[in-house]
Amino acid sequence: MSSLVLLFDLDGTLTDPRAGIVRCMRYALDELGVPCPSDDVLASFIGPSLRGTFGTLLETSDREAIERALSLYREQYGDAGLFENRVYDGVAQMLDGARLAASASFVATLKPKPYADRIVRRLGLDHYFAGVYGPELEGRFGDKVDLLAHLLETERISARSAVMIGDRAGDIVAARANGIRSIGVLWGYGSASELVDARADDLCQSPGELTSCLAKIRQRKR
Repeated sequence: MSSLVLLFDLDGTLTDPRAGIVRCMRYALDELGVPCPSDDVLASFIGPSLRGTFGTLLETSDREAIERALSLYREQYGDAGLFENRVYDGVAQMLDGARLAASASFVATLKPKPYADRIVRRLGLDHYFAGVYGPELEGRFGDKVDLLAHLLETERISARSAVMIGDRAGDIVAARANGIRSIGVLWGYGSASELVDARADDLCQSPGELTSCLAKIRQRKR
């Protein structure tokens, strides 16, 4: 059995959450009476922490204002927005291949764990994963560096055996901070330049290419 353990991001890697996230962000900003950018601009924020996103969109570091925006967002997201989501084409086949290429797979996402658990189950992906890791609603493990460290410690996984697979620079940076190798995927919301600048160990063009990317990662000496 392979010694590799795969850590998959959720949004932009396994699923496309654009419709629900954009709608709920727009709802929060409209309720606050704040000018709202275009859907494409809102979609560009998919991946990083929503607290940071609302800080940027509101142009504030005021915790109370950010938490109010987040609360409004969750009014919509927790009921319906999280299910306005779809699995990317080819991901099920990719995960079937991952079962042969690795000893275990986990979801490691900045989406709060209660939401991530529901999405993974609803979309029929839960049987692929040994566990789902995400921040608590109040924000604990809201930094992906901390989240990955928590996952490694809890599951007793060696960083040398782990590979983080995600679409944004934050996935790659968090992996590097924990001594984890990484693959940046190009079908999500991050650009190739973003992932290269973050120093991903490899880039994957499509879900069907992940197995070959993992083979290259395995062959490289640490």
